[in-house]
Amino acid sequence: MKFIKSLYLNNFFFYVLLGIIGLFVCAFIFPNLYNAVWFVVLVLVTFSGIDILLLYITKTGIEAERITPEKLSNGDLNPVKIQIKNHYTFKISAKIIDEIPFQFQVRNFKIVKTIKASEQKEFGYDLRPTERGEYYFGYLNIYVSSPLKLISKRYSFDKDKMVPTYPSYIQLRKYDLLAFSNNLYQYGIKKIRRIGHTMEFEQIKEYVQGDDLRTLNWKATAKKNSLMVNQFQDEKSQSVYMAIDKGRVMQMPFDGLSLLDYAINSTLVLANVILKKQDKAGIFAFSKKVENRVFAEKKSSQMQKILETLYNIKTDFFESDYSRLYVDIKKNINQRSLIILYTNFETMDGLNRQLPYLKGIAKSHLLVVVFFSNTELNAIINKKTDTIQEVYDKVIAEKFMFEKRLIANELKKYGIHSVLTQPENLTLDAINKYLEIKARGIL
Repeated sequence: MKFIKSLYLNNFFFYVLLGIIGLFVCAFIFPNLYNAVWFVVLVLVTFSGIDILLLYITKTGIEAERITPEKLSNGDLNPVKIQIKNHYTFKISAKIIDEIPFQFQVRNFKIVKTIKASEQKEFGYDLRPTERGEYYFGYLNIYVSSPLKLISKRYSFDKDKMVPTYPSYIQLRKYDLLAFSNNLYQYGIKKIRRIGHTMEFEQIKEYVQGDDLRTLNWKATAKKNSLMVNQFQDEKSQSVYMAIDKGRVMQMPFDGLSLLDYAINSTLVLANVILKKQDKAGIFAFSKKVENRVFAEKKSSQMQKILETLYNIKTDFFESDYSRLYVDIKKNINQRSLIILYTNFETMDGLNRQLPYLKGIAKSHLLVVVFFSNTELNAIINKKTDTIQEVYDKVIAEKFMFEKRLIANELKKYGIHSVLTQPENLTLDAINKYLEIKARGIL
């Protein structure tokens, strides 16, 4: 029974079989062909038997393994490798059909490769998950054919392998250097003009061209008989919280990912930069209530705690309760902190309903509201108009884009910082804003 389940007839076998059937039809018209047709049938059966013998005489003809990352990075291309070792004494043709998790909806996966005798080969493909959670791979199926290519033997490996998908740790590695690099132009980060400097003293050093003359240390200069300056550093151990709105406004999709997942990916990267800058990073999410809380600390285990919490954030379609957010922040965050709020406002009416609570938070903390511009509206605005309907669409799109800028100006009026960004630029813009606040020493 096991033998029958693993045996498959190749397309070439059926082509030959169809040819034989055609010859049988011709034999009714030309009886002299009848014996020749049976000879062809005998040849097909003989070669099929030889092919079966070649494939099944070796118990373990091939060894194969699917190599996946320990965890997948949400929204990024993740490499998956397949290693195959040929134990046959002849060259084989291998058709690889991997049972990819259903979330990817890939129904036509197939790789066909030729592997020489006793050769080991590695093949690969990429997967881009668009939601967090557990992804189950099915069988790694490999159909092996000998040089005769009449029969295939199926081998199956790695059944029911589970790989979790976490927030984008690939982005985390990409932006890791931002916390230390002084040359940030390569990342598209603008230079920030400092308004004064922080008073956290670091050291006294010799003056070099470009140092602030106002920081000259005259006592040290007199002792050393050369110009000496005080060097200051950014204040450390400041609390930074990332607040993620997980209500219905964050369920809008963009390039396969929801705005919520973009915010989660950005939070992970920004938390890493914050901790590398010696500040304290914390997170929480909210919709009808505040949950998924990690209090701001800078312990060595903080990044792992944040990663696990972000992984477990469950989405919902409730309208977010900003009054609950305001009360929770007032109750649980006593020290003045930087609060970076990931949310989305589409209209001024939507902002005005929540503005009293945002103003209340901004009285005690430095609040930054991060919200999104609609890139599909940009496409409509930049599109050439040929009809009256397209003109109407363009006017409405420009109205919505203008309203987004009005929202940013309205927040600025009440001392609330804002970041209006496109989803694909969210991480970089959020890091920019944090570094700008640190450089200006306004926390």
